[in-house]
Amino acid sequence: MFNIVILAAGKGTRMNSTRPKVLHKLAGSAMLDRVIKNARGLNAENLFVVVGHEAAQVVSHVGTDNVTFIEQNPQLGTGHALQLAAPFLNDALPTMVLYGDVPLTKLSTLQRLASVAQQGLGLLTVHLENPAGYGRIVRDAQGCVVRNVEQKDATPAQLLIQEVNTGILMAPTAALKGWLQRLSNNNAQQEYYLTDIIAMAAQDGVAINTAHPDDLWETLGVNSKQQLAELEAVHRDMQACSLLNQGVTLSDPSRIDVRGDLICEKDVEIDVGCVFEGNVHLKSGVTIGPYCVIRNAVIDEGVAIAAFSHIDGATIGAGSKVGPFARLRPQTMLAENVHIGNFVEVKKSTVAAGSKINHLSYVGDAQVGSNVNIGAGTITCNYDGVRKHLTTIEDFVFIGSNTQLVAPVTVGAGATVAAGSVITKNVPAGGLSIARGKQVYIEGWKRPE
Repeated sequence: MFNIVILAAGKGTRMNSTRPKVLHKLAGSAMLDRVIKNARGLNAENLFVVVGHEAAQVVSHVGTDNVTFIEQNPQLGTGHALQLAAPFLNDALPTMVLYGDVPLTKLSTLQRLASVAQQGLGLLTVHLENPAGYGRIVRDAQGCVVRNVEQKDATPAQLLIQEVNTGILMAPTAALKGWLQRLSNNNAQQEYYLTDIIAMAAQDGVAINTAHPDDLWETLGVNSKQQLAELEAVHRDMQACSLLNQGVTLSDPSRIDVRGDLICEKDVEIDVGCVFEGNVHLKSGVTIGPYCVIRNAVIDEGVAIAAFSHIDGATIGAGSKVGPFARLRPQTMLAENVHIGNFVEVKKSTVAAGSKINHLSYVGDAQVGSNVNIGAGTITCNYDGVRKHLTTIEDFVFIGSNTQLVAPVTVGAGATVAAGSVITKNVPAGGLSIARGKQVYIEGWKRPE
C-alpha cells in the first residue's frame, strides 16, 4: 500500500493550447488518465493529484472518486508541489511520486521501483548514450548513489556520466517530509527541486536504490505537440508489435491505431488505416478492411468487415458481412450470417440469423427476424419528434425497395411489402401489401424557369 502523488500542475506553454498539458490525449486517453490507471494498479491507499494551471478543468475531467486534489499556485517547482502534499501523506506508508505528463511508464516498472524502495529511497533511472540536458546520477567509489547533479552544475567528469534521473521516485514518507522541510530555493529559478532530496538521503545514511525501465520511452515526458506525436508513434509501434506476436496479420503495422483494449483471437487480419477504440474483441478468422473505425464491439468468428465501415457499441454474429461504408450504432446486435451492405445504418436494433440489409437503408429501433430481406432505400421511421417507436419485422419477410415503415408497426411473418410503399398500419402475415399513392399524369405541365 502506498501514498501516490501525481504532479500535474504545469501549464505546458510549448503545447500552444488552452487545454491543460496533462489532458492532451495519447492513443485516445488523456495522459493523466494513463498515469492514474497505473496508480490504481499499484493498489494505492491514498492518491493525490497536484494541480495548478486550469485546475478546474483537470478536476472536472478526473472526478473526485478516491482522488484528493491539491492546488499549487504559484508553481515553485517539484519540491514545492510535494511540500504542499506533505500534510496529507500517511507516514505509515511509503510515497511514490509520478508525473502527469509521463504517460507510458509500465505498471511492471513501477512495481520494480516499489520493490527496490522497500529499504530506503528508490529512484527510477535510465542510461542514455547522449544524456545532454538531464540530471546525472553521481555514485561513490562503492557504487552507491550520493546525489543528483544538474547539467549546468556538473563538472567535466560528471558530464560523462550516462545514468540520468527520471524524477520518478519512492521514499519513506516520514523521512521525505523531513527532507522537504530542508529544501532551499537558492537557485537561478528560485524553485524548490525535489531532486535535492537525493543528496539529503545520502547524508542521512538512507539506502538509495535504483530501478530501471525495460524501455527508454517509458520515462519520456511530453512538453510539446511534437513530443506527443513521437510518443503516439511509440505506442502505435508497441501495440502493433504485440498484435503481430499474437499472430494477427497487419497489412502495415505502421498504419493501425489502438486507442483502448483490443483482443484478437486466431487468424485475425487487419488492413491499413483502422482505428480501434474502447474495448474491442475480434474472434477467430475476423477480417477488417481498410480504414474502419471500431469502438466497443464484439465481432464473432469469421466476420468480414469491408472498407470504411464504422462500428460503435455493436455485437456482430459469426459469419456476418458488414460494409463497405456501413454504420452500426450502439445497441445493435446482429445474429449469425447477417449481411449489412453499403451505406446502411443500423441503430439500437436486433437482426436475426440470415437476414440481409444490403443497400442504402436506415434501420433504427427495430426487431428484425430471421431470413428477412430489406430492399434498398428502406427506412424505419422511428421518431415522431418526441419519442422513439419500435418496428417489428418477423421471419421471412421481404421488404421492397424505397419502403417507409412508420413505427410503431409490425410486419407479419412471410409478408411481402411492395416497393415504394409507406406502411402505417400492421401488415398481416403472408401475402402482398401495397401502400402507394395514385399515379397521376398532367399533360402539358412545364418545369419552372
